[in-house]
Amino acid sequence: MSDTRSRPKATLVIGAGELGMAMIRALSARRGSAGAGSLNVLLRPVPADRAHGEPDRLAAKLRQMGVEIIRADLATETEEGLAAIFADFPVVICCAGFVGGAGTQRKITAAVLKAGVERYVPWQFGVDYDAVGRGSGQDVWDEQLDVREMLRAQARTHWTIVSTGMFTSFLFEPSFGLVDLEKGRVHALGSWDHRLTVTIPEEIGRLTVAILEHEPRIDDTVVFVAGDTFSYAQLAGMVEQHLGRPVERILWRMDTLLAEVTAHPEDGMRKYHLAFARRTGVAWDKERTFNSLQGIAVTDVPTWLGRRHDA
Repeated sequence: MSDTRSRPKATLVIGAGELGMAMIRALSARRGSAGAGSLNVLLRPVPADRAHGEPDRLAAKLRQMGVEIIRADLATETEEGLAAIFADFPVVICCAGFVGGAGTQRKITAAVLKAGVERYVPWQFGVDYDAVGRGSGQDVWDEQLDVREMLRAQARTHWTIVSTGMFTSFLFEPSFGLVDLEKGRVHALGSWDHRLTVTIPEEIGRLTVAILEHEPRIDDTVVFVAGDTFSYAQLAGMVEQHLGRPVERILWRMDTLLAEVTAHPEDGMRKYHLAFARRTGVAWDKERTFNSLQGIAVTDVPTWLGRRHDA
């Protein structure tokens, strides 16, 4: 296979969900910079029952932005089929999580390596999986470690992992159950002293592009970013400040979290509760992050809450 460095510069973003669109917008904003090449996105095929029906608004929006669309189903496409697609792109950024089911990220990574992609940003926009280790209680986190092992075992494809912590919005997702703004209730996982790091998707996109464009190049390493880092006790205080009234504080102890996972082994949210209930791996000091060291402004939780209220 030809050397990737001889190919015209082109970037493929896998997925156009919340993070994928944020990444596309950030990349699109830099299209005028020197050396910028084509911007492409991999989307799942249009369902047969929609092929001649309702217009694909997402596709139309992407085309208006000058983004070229490639279609493939991550769940059903083979490793070889994905590699054939990826071979046309020196830069691949994966913004599709586990929608294709268990093993999706291993398959994508194997295809990236088989294609000889020059630079790869895998779907690792989350916690510090190296610090967490295996057996966290969340199966998909173990797969993330598999991906890291695959990348570290080779030298042909350069990779950059961007650790972002939890998406800020997920912290307040009702189905996640940590914060109930309407009822004024905040839960802590394991201890009120445990900490979390969070970042908003728009800034994950912007920071990822800044990391890729940084000179000297940042290759074959994990880069940490953070919109905010806080303890659960501090989170309760921020919610109280936002609501202007005291909040109910409820601690979910480790024995309770373990019992819930045991009783409901197929419940992904309960697994996340257990996985995040830890002192290491899910939070890092803002002062040592890429955005802090580069002086890049980010959105903390009080600011995010204020914008949500204004909206």
